[in-house]
Amino acid sequence: MTAPALLLRGARLVDPLEGRDGIADVLVRNGRVERVEDSIAAVAGVEVVDLIGMLLTPGLVDIHVHLREPGQEEKETIASGTSAAAAGGFVAICAMPNTRPVVDDPDLVRLVAERAAESSPVRVHPIAAATVGSRGERPTDVEALAAAGAVAISDDGRPITDDTLAEVLRRARGAGIPVADHCESLDRSAGGSILEGPLARRLGVGGIPPEAESDAVARDLEILARTGGRLHVCHVSTARSVELIRQAKADGLPVTAEVTPHHLVLTVAQVERSGAQAKMNPPLAGSEDREAVRAALADGTIDCVATDHAPHTDAEKNRGLGDAPFGIVGLETAFAILYSELVLTGTLPLGTLVRRLSADPAGVLGLEVPAVRPGARADLAAFDLETEWTVDPARFHSRGRNTPFGGWRLRGRPVYTVADGRVAYDGRRAGRP
Repeated sequence: MTAPALLLRGARLVDPLEGRDGIADVLVRNGRVERVEDSIAAVAGVEVVDLIGMLLTPGLVDIHVHLREPGQEEKETIASGTSAAAAGGFVAICAMPNTRPVVDDPDLVRLVAERAAESSPVRVHPIAAATVGSRGERPTDVEALAAAGAVAISDDGRPITDDTLAEVLRRARGAGIPVADHCESLDRSAGGSILEGPLARRLGVGGIPPEAESDAVARDLEILARTGGRLHVCHVSTARSVELIRQAKADGLPVTAEVTPHHLVLTVAQVERSGAQAKMNPPLAGSEDREAVRAALADGTIDCVATDHAPHTDAEKNRGLGDAPFGIVGLETAFAILYSELVLTGTLPLGTLVRRLSADPAGVLGLEVPAVRPGARADLAAFDLETEWTVDPARFHSRGRNTPFGGWRLRGRPVYTVADGRVAYDGRRAGRP
């Protein structure tokens, strides 16, 4: 499909890597940024897109998304997931392998990429399984998976056992891609639904201690120090995990980490208000842990934000707190939640938030870094920072409605997304994501 010529006019352009923060016009042609200037006169044959009063940034990148296809299309499809991504300002996402069948061979890696290319200009980068069937027993052929297009390997949702992790790290090192691990000590978390403590006891459900995560992080880092390779720690949620990662980076270990919007904003108290809609793994933590991950994101100990977008059906989430699956959707609300709760409160500078949602996640997995400069791929996102809007899950592009943020009043609504020079989303008059 031929990319249209566009003149994005009058937005406040914030691109921290390019040192930009000011009103600018951006001319897009042939899928590339052609000009970035204070003012650009109308050009014949070029559509003018009025973004006056909006924020314009490099397109967002999410390195932890569950698209559910193949095999669980009742929850999400590649088409609906990429539509949700575009409606959230994302131009590239990384799909986790826990589909049915598990993405553990090169043909399935190619299948996901091919279906995505047919569905949307939003790029989908497959993450392949670390072990066959994600059963934790036998490492996959990592070099073949990487050659097919996998940008990382992971058994996300399941931790990789000690001996297997060492071998997986060695194989991934040879393939030149990282291992993204779900850090969880199953002997500590077994039977748990939410954070261990008074609320779990009052609600009559099993509790998960913070050490279920931090013990596994410590183990992973010790194995990494012995074997080499690159480790990416998924969805960090505790202060102890932050301390371990900070020290590992100071020691020179090749480790990166991500944090989700929900762990940056919510605490376990949300479970009492939202029930299973606030059930996720790792569980929502206490306020001290929340403050620790916020500080770590600000100072770069945690490298980036990733949504861990995990759609489930209403029937599944309505089973009750003990029986409902873990996970919430996040692509369509991520920027607005973090802008409203962190930037507007003075917790995080706007430029830092843009980096942590765009350039930094791309850098973690070696993806092309979105940039608003002449010659760069035209990957851009625009947001309305002034108009307050209400999160309405019924209007999501995702098939998943499972979110504890329904009814929240936010600012920073995504309004316009250009991916690879093509308009992936135009919600300027839609009044929603």
